[in-house]
Amino acid sequence: MARSKKAATQGSNKRRDEPWQLQTAKARFSELFRRARTEGPQVVTRQGKEQVVVLPAEDYAKLIQRVRQPKSLVRFFAESPLTRVKLDFSRDIDTGREIDL
Repeated sequence: MARSKKAATQGSNKRRDEPWQLQTAKARFSELFRRARTEGPQVVTRQGKEQVVVLPAEDYAKLIQRVRQPKSLVRFFAESPLTRVKLDFSRDIDTGREIDL
């Protein structure tokens, strides 16, 4: 048991919004993992700059979820909810108009 009592309790003093230094994140990965699951995304820094964010898989899935886009305009109209609407495209025959010359 080389870790001192002070070192063991330092993790609990860490503020929620305080980023993790890379070496600390590696040494205490289980705590980083737990906090990402319970407290939200955790920022990891390297050389004082934010480099990565550890977040729950559910949050990541929401971020990368794409709005489903059709592959073509024809498919877009075919999948439209308006395809079930009956439209009347008939019209009167246009006989033109009379003009005075």
